[in-house]
Amino acid sequence: MDLFADAVPANQPLAARMRPRNLEEYVGQDHIVGVGRLLRRAIDADQLSSLIFYGPPGTGKTTLARVIAGSTQSRFVTLNAVLTGVADIRREISDAKDARDLHSKRTILFVDEVHRWNKSQQDALLPWVENGTVILIGATTENPYFEVNKALVSRSRVFQLTALQDEHLAQVARLALADQERGYGNWTVEFEEGALEHLVKVSSGDARSLLNALQLAVETSPERFPPPKGSRITVSLAAAEESIQKKAVLYDKEGDYHFDTISAFIKSLRGSDPDAALYWMALMIRAGEDPRFIFRRMLISACEDVGLAAPEALGVVESCAAAFDRVGLPEGQFHLTHAALYLATCPKSNSALGFFDALKAVDEERNKDVPNHLRDDSRDKHSFGHGEGYKYPHAWRDHWTAQQYLPDGLAGRVFYRPGHLGHEGVVRDTVISRREAQVAAMLETDESQPGEVLTYSPGDDERERWVRRTESRQETLALAIRHALYQHWSPQRHHRILILADPAGALVWEAHRRVPEGGVTALCPNTKAYDALSWLAGGLPVSERPRFQRGVLPDSSLVKELTEQDQRYDHIIARNWLANMGDENTKNQALHTLRHLAAEEAVILLAEPRPEAGTTLSQLIPAHLIAAPHFKKFQAAERIVHASLTPQKGQDQIIQQFSEAGWNVVMEPMSAKEQRILSPPLLEAWFSTDRMGSYGQRMSQELGQDLWQELSKTLLSVLTGQKVTWETAFWRINGVRTS
Repeated sequence: MDLFADAVPANQPLAARMRPRNLEEYVGQDHIVGVGRLLRRAIDADQLSSLIFYGPPGTGKTTLARVIAGSTQSRFVTLNAVLTGVADIRREISDAKDARDLHSKRTILFVDEVHRWNKSQQDALLPWVENGTVILIGATTENPYFEVNKALVSRSRVFQLTALQDEHLAQVARLALADQERGYGNWTVEFEEGALEHLVKVSSGDARSLLNALQLAVETSPERFPPPKGSRITVSLAAAEESIQKKAVLYDKEGDYHFDTISAFIKSLRGSDPDAALYWMALMIRAGEDPRFIFRRMLISACEDVGLAAPEALGVVESCAAAFDRVGLPEGQFHLTHAALYLATCPKSNSALGFFDALKAVDEERNKDVPNHLRDDSRDKHSFGHGEGYKYPHAWRDHWTAQQYLPDGLAGRVFYRPGHLGHEGVVRDTVISRREAQVAAMLETDESQPGEVLTYSPGDDERERWVRRTESRQETLALAIRHALYQHWSPQRHHRILILADPAGALVWEAHRRVPEGGVTALCPNTKAYDALSWLAGGLPVSERPRFQRGVLPDSSLVKELTEQDQRYDHIIARNWLANMGDENTKNQALHTLRHLAAEEAVILLAEPRPEAGTTLSQLIPAHLIAAPHFKKFQAAERIVHASLTPQKGQDQIIQQFSEAGWNVVMEPMSAKEQRILSPPLLEAWFSTDRMGSYGQRMSQELGQDLWQELSKTLLSVLTGQKVTWETAFWRINGVRTS
């Protein structure tokens, strides 16, 4: 009986027969080909550029390339880097040029195991990728940034495929068991408890390994395969265990996994996680890694990551390494473990990196002369006075005295930043107090060159904070609010973003930059905003542009468009969204709608105004310029106007409102400042009573038209042309969708 009659050859492995034919059948890698992701949009629009798929075996690299082949109008050609040479490349390039010139057809060239091509083969392809004769799709299990021609990588977009999760593998197995044409859907296949779960678990994210094991388990269970259609096939746990042997550790001592694993081990030591450190070390030992290599890396870590916080760490690791040389394996595993556990559990300091700050100063600064008092006085003390003024520390109490040791021009430069932990925490106060004394001594004696005395090395936290504060004062208001809103926001590159309201357009482009493999959808309340943002996006390829939609929530037709193909959003962002929403019923409906649009554990990030907490005009004008009774009325009216622009609910009530709509949020008061020149047009626009809802119209209502006209004239004469620091206060509302 032919199991796959009239379909695919029955002698093909199950993994080949079940290879997905389109994106709907493709399982996993949602971060790359999920609805709304960049690659999915490019495939749907048939606007592919050169691609490289990188990931472990069995994750769907070749399958994804074949799916693309079935979705594009271009010619699709396949080469295997192991079996082809330069002559094959030249032949395919010639055919691609003919297809382009004679039939106006593009060519997609898929190269499996592209890392196995040597430099000359990759160079032979490069110019034709560059001029667009072929679109390259490469697949590799090795890191392309190390193993593939840099010029080729720079002209391609690299997508990293990850090992499939257990739920993905279970879905692959169910599809194979249900498919009557290519799988085992013509029979009822049952598994003993734990049998299928064992196949999924031991496959370790490799769909090909799972399907091969599933085929072996199913087809060896009955006495003779295939049985009649409709028969029952039972797979025992023993058969499942025999079908998939213990998976070999995926580790290449000369390749990418080697470097990734040792990196994970060192980072676990640095992060003080002894459990992870033991796991990665056990993986390396089981894979046959040289223990001396592991010891060498731990010797480095003892100084780089532990340093003076526990200065004895270097001696501990060195002693363990020496003991290992005497004992060897397997008993030497105890010495490896001893050293790793010590490094993982002792206090940490990276202050030794100060050397590289000093090295940078040496490279960037011109050579500095040794200060005269530090020069050698054994040869020319009498002729040149070398060494004169040197203070011998041992002649002083505590064997220390303040004097300059760095060259002029670098005096006071800080390279060593002592940590707070362990031994270094004990000496920290001494080091800092002595620095202060040295600076004071230099100032008093005026021995240093003029200019800044105490500076901070690159990377110093206090210096970084100062730079950020300085830069933020130079930003426009919109960028300052964006900075405050996004400063702790960390989306993943493949996430989907929905921007509900963005008055200045500043939120869209930064979000777009942060999710290059994902996608941004922005709502535009009117045609003017839609046209402006669409025009700005016009320079990008169609598949890489943010998606702009006219309308505002909770409009049902808009919701339908946003959720096409069951798309859900990982992050929802807006500025002044609730403030412009209208009545409370509309707000409640919009918040419930958002939950429907959001993915599980989606993040919401809003900036909502607090006008009562920001700068007011009554703060900018001297009180004596307006009669006291009028000034008090002016202040009272401003408070009323600002209160009318502020949500009537208190902070706790707003949080409760979000909670009832399915969102767990916190509200943080924030502000943004800008330097603002109060020009006549700006003030006149504020003070005008002609525009409904304007500041002037509201103030006129509170004060009466006559008094407001009188006050507005005074304000115009006093404030016109002033440069003021204007503070805008707002709530940063941050939270997640509840389950």
